[in-house]
Amino acid sequence: MNYTPEGVNRSLLKKFYSVGAIKAAVESREIFEGRVTLCDSAHNLWVDLGGFRGIIPRSEGALGILEGETRDIALISKVNRTVCFRIMGLHRGSDGELLPVLSRRNVQLSCKSEYIDKLRAGDIITARVTRLEGFGAFIDIGCGLNSLIPIDMLSVSRISHPRDRLSDFQIIRAVLKKREPEKLTFSVKELLGTWEENVSLFECGETVTGIVRGIEPYGVFVELTPNLAGLAEYTDGVKNGQPVSVFIKSFSPARLKVKLSIVEAFGKASGPQELRYFISGGHIDEWRYSPPGSDKQIYTKF
Repeated sequence: MNYTPEGVNRSLLKKFYSVGAIKAAVESREIFEGRVTLCDSAHNLWVDLGGFRGIIPRSEGALGILEGETRDIALISKVNRTVCFRIMGLHRGSDGELLPVLSRRNVQLSCKSEYIDKLRAGDIITARVTRLEGFGAFIDIGCGLNSLIPIDMLSVSRISHPRDRLSDFQIIRAVLKKREPEKLTFSVKELLGTWEENVSLFECGETVTGIVRGIEPYGVFVELTPNLAGLAEYTDGVKNGQPVSVFIKSFSPARLKVKLSIVEAFGKASGPQELRYFISGGHIDEWRYSPPGSDKQIYTKF
């Protein structure tokens, strides 16, 4: 079974135009996706199925609703969004309309037991960003089930807000950092390259574009890639998040240092840059950012 984040696998978007097709879907127990058109006053979700309107009863709208662990805002926020479901049956409404009854909760229970509960620390998955908060990014790790990437796990280069690194509904790769009984924590930085891998993208003497990530009396921190930042001399007028052109003076593997010189500052950044993954799939047991012999060792053991 393919337990992908909602809205990622377009092959799950199906339209139904006959009773026979609905009945076949009930028998097959396949997972489908559709767009929510309405959350009614009872917090039932109505889904466009093409020739039919399907209903997801409130209790079937999300894992945790029935148990009182998930708030109704989780249902309200799904209007005009794509959700996953199984078609459980075909009923006739009070007005005589044939009404497919759907369950999102049923799919999420299967996803949890057959996929998420089997993930190990170090496993790399596809996820989709669902919400960005100051402390981190919430991601859909499968069938609308959410986990968190803390802000310090988004890159080696420090950022002031996850919006500096990610955008809403972006599809990303993430690695399971830590498993607790009722909580999974993910990370991205281990997939974005070591110090040496990022340095190999540049040469001393080049002038390149970077983003200001920190301003101190002794200098300005400029990000060249999400996992590589350098220090330039203090320059008046530059601001956090501002793109700048910088001259690369030197690299110091032993100290993990990149020495830069700001050439020119520009306007505001247009948004997060596309992520470049040096590892994009499979499983990792350990990741070392620092080169051998470096004074400062940065590593992750899963």
